[in-house]
Amino acid sequence: MRFPPILHSFFSTRRRFGYTGQFAMGYRPENPLVVQSDRTILLEVNHPRFSEARNLLSAFAEIERSPEHIHTYRLSPLSLWNAAAANHSPQTLLEELARLSKFPIPGNVETEIRNWMERWGKLRLDREGERRLVLHSADARLMKQLRSHKKIRKFLLQDRDSRTSIVDPAFRGHLKMETAAVGWPIQDLAGYREGAAYEFTLREVTSTGRPFRVRDYQRLAAESFYAGGSPEGGAGVIVLPCGAGKTIVGMDIMRRLGRKTLILTTNIVAARQWKSELLDKTSIPENDIKEYSGEKKEIGPVTLATYQIITHRRRKTDSFTHYALFDAEDWGLIIYDEVHLLPAPVFRITAELQSRRRLGLTATLIREDGREREVFSLIGPKKFDVPWRELESSGWIAPVLCREVRVPLEPSIEDAYAVAGDREKFRLASANPQKWPVVQRILEKHSADPTLVIGHYLDQLREAADRFRAPLLTGETPNVERERLYAAFRRGEIPLLVVSRVANFAVDLPDARVAIEISGLFGSRQEEAQRLGRILRPKKDGERAHFYVVVTRNTIEEEFAQKRQIFLVEQGYRYEIEIANTTG
Repeated sequence: MRFPPILHSFFSTRRRFGYTGQFAMGYRPENPLVVQSDRTILLEVNHPRFSEARNLLSAFAEIERSPEHIHTYRLSPLSLWNAAAANHSPQTLLEELARLSKFPIPGNVETEIRNWMERWGKLRLDREGERRLVLHSADARLMKQLRSHKKIRKFLLQDRDSRTSIVDPAFRGHLKMETAAVGWPIQDLAGYREGAAYEFTLREVTSTGRPFRVRDYQRLAAESFYAGGSPEGGAGVIVLPCGAGKTIVGMDIMRRLGRKTLILTTNIVAARQWKSELLDKTSIPENDIKEYSGEKKEIGPVTLATYQIITHRRRKTDSFTHYALFDAEDWGLIIYDEVHLLPAPVFRITAELQSRRRLGLTATLIREDGREREVFSLIGPKKFDVPWRELESSGWIAPVLCREVRVPLEPSIEDAYAVAGDREKFRLASANPQKWPVVQRILEKHSADPTLVIGHYLDQLREAADRFRAPLLTGETPNVERERLYAAFRRGEIPLLVVSRVANFAVDLPDARVAIEISGLFGSRQEEAQRLGRILRPKKDGERAHFYVVVTRNTIEEEFAQKRQIFLVEQGYRYEIEIANTTG
């Protein structure tokens, strides 16, 4: 049998171990997937059914590598729990996987998919009366195993019978974290405090005179979280790309619940953008929206606070200064904006807030600190997501052309690069002067387009601002000046902004059409998604946006750039590669 050249090395490996006959049995070359016994899944990029297979895999697998021809996904307990929590059945998933696979699914993989997905729901947390919580399992052996675990036992007040234990309500979140850590997630159906009532409506015409309605996918996202007000809803994460209207989903959920709400954001600019959106699209009066930040300390029916103020303390040994905010009002909902950036101390606080409804909003569940499991346990499972390219094809976000431009290393720093450690190598390659002629050419090509130059190193950004005569916006820029620059960019008065990581998230720049990344945070996939998000809002003329990544070829920066791109490749974006020969 003759196999496609693209899979030649794949089969050569198996031939050495005597597996050829087994794998050749039932071979279906018309399919794009190869499911392997180590729980990895290979996806053929140039296959006509690539998009169909990618959309399937995004529901239950995590992408690991994305070279030009074969993408590698991996099954994990967390990805399968999220699929189960989103009501995907293992049987349906396996049928779809088999339908798109070149070979029969290995028996051990089928068993593990069923095993991990069926663990969701085996442990259930219910409420009895006003204060009592009960952990229940139909499997007495599982309960016996958990009761013997030192870290779990201390949260169980009393064993009622072989399948049921009474739980200390104060440690509801801690219990969920510990059981998930040993491979047994808890389905939390204990419900929530109602919170103080606060009702409002969504406008049909915005305050600026534009027609407004919640889009179908936004409505579905809100419904998936709300779940008719039942205990099955009330806690979880909505995943939508930047520019797709996560704020509107949050507002629709607030409207459905009709309760006082605390909204936590990444910075004060993001908090004020939330306020602007609420005033523009809801009936909430301005006096009911309060800001709790380093600049103001006000609390109202809708309160906007920053992660920075929540995690403030004078010394590491002190308690958090503003923790009382969580009990200052009878909140019916807490919204965690950009939940993938949730600081570690907020996890500890959230573990004690499990009686309140919790909504996480994000463009990506990826956390660079690897704490996705804590998000699952403490905020809740993924409730809704939709492929970015699906929204693009429907016109809800702008189509984007991604291009990586590789430049040679500046000869004058080659010796320093050769003897440097990895971190210094990365800095030298990132700040490579050979990037400037390329950036200049890109700016000339897009001279009529609102453009962002984005980077990580402040010295490099200052040089960019000087070279291209553009305003510079960094974490050192006062909030008032930030808002002034953003507003001027939106009005078209400033065609080019040079920005640091401070502009990665929660910044509404709807007319930005071009982004040029001149340096990044090592291999941060999270950051790459956020930076692309700056230019995803639909353009008035329907034209595409452009995302350029300028990297130094044959250096450690090139390796990290490929890691950063993995998430976007999973969403269906492809990078065109250009090799630039610069002369300085």
